[in-house]
Amino acid sequence: MTMSIGLVPQPPRRAAAPPGRLVAERLSDRLAALLAAQVEGGALRPGDRLPTEAQLAAAHGVSRTVVREAVHQLKSRGMLQSRQGSGVFVVEPDENQPLAFDPSVLESVEAVVHVVEVRRVLEGEIAALAAQRATRTQVAGLKRALTAIDRAVAEGRDGVAEDLAFHRAIGEATGNPQFSRLLGFLEQYLREGMRITRGNEARRRDFMEQVRREHRAIVEAIAAHDVVAARRNATEHILHGERRLEEGGVITRKARRR
Repeated sequence: MTMSIGLVPQPPRRAAAPPGRLVAERLSDRLAALLAAQVEGGALRPGDRLPTEAQLAAAHGVSRTVVREAVHQLKSRGMLQSRQGSGVFVVEPDENQPLAFDPSVLESVEAVVHVVEVRRVLEGEIAALAAQRATRTQVAGLKRALTAIDRAVAEGRDGVAEDLAFHRAIGEATGNPQFSRLLGFLEQYLREGMRITRGNEARRRDFMEQVRREHRAIVEAIAAHDVVAARRNATEHILHGERRLEEGGVITRKARRR
């Protein structure tokens, strides 16, 4: 069965997009999200065949390359599969669905804050577990991670990779490999938020020094096996990061509280 796909009109962004067309930002992600919504909402059912690349491109005003990338995303999520000589079909949903976030979380500073809130909930407990379980070797690794952040800043780099590696090392110090996997998944969404955060902090020396102190406080609590302090310091670090974004004019108080 072949179904045509009607595009849900997008809200205006800066200049209004032509009716029925995708706006020109992350087109493949937007199309993938739209097709996924069609599958999840039942407009496209298991066994249905997608329109051809050319048909989808014409219907949504995008190139065939964009269509190909969007379809590839949904194949990687197990929602679609190709049948040689027949086309692309909707797959019966697996009971064990892979974790994925809506790509729209990368579209604005406000949406990035939502992911930062997820991080805030997780990282306090991760730090607390690390304080319970970290070995001397893992604590030494955390201290090296702090040195790597300082080195990156001294060399004029943004330190995003090093900052992510630091938080990943805290996850590893829990001794629970699932936390490392979860943080690894989140990194694709946290990276943009981290760039925004560190870019804001780099504009002010006092912000940079606050971040250094907060990082050190987390490591010192973990090294001392102080569960309460580790939880508090890690949670406050994220909260202070949001406050610094607000003070730097990157986000508004209203956006922060959404």
